[in-house]
Amino acid sequence: MPAAPAEPRPTACLVLADGTIFYGHGFGATGRTVAELCFNTAMTGYQEIMTDPSYAGQVVTFTFPHIGNTGVTAEDDEATQAVAAGMVVKWDPTEPSNWRASGDLVAWLTRHRHRRHRHPPPDPRDPPAGRTACRAGV
Repeated sequence: MPAAPAEPRPTACLVLADGTIFYGHGFGATGRTVAELCFNTAMTGYQEIMTDPSYAGQVVTFTFPHIGNTGVTAEDDEATQAVAAGMVVKWDPTEPSNWRASGDLVAWLTRHRHRRHRHPPPDPRDPPAGRTACRAGV
């Protein structure tokens, strides 16, 4: 029986003020961001949230798992540029599946120079010593 493919190494980390570190996979722009962490429970409207001035300077944790599935369109921007400092999601964005989409979320985030972090649920079988340093901080 062939071995299961290895899980990709973390490329991003979320570091809280108390020193807690969450490792995940980055997408969008690379770099480091210092911001307040908040959450949003909306099932739709991720592009509007990222461009909503009330989220300026915050990293938004989306509780709905399917972020990115409707793509992006300029008509949904609340401001001329993304103002939220970052995004945390459970799964990597998928290819858009919406007739209105003019692009995909990852390209939009990169164009707006924003970093994003996909955080898989912790696995108790994965010892901390097996984790790597992150290449992109959120």
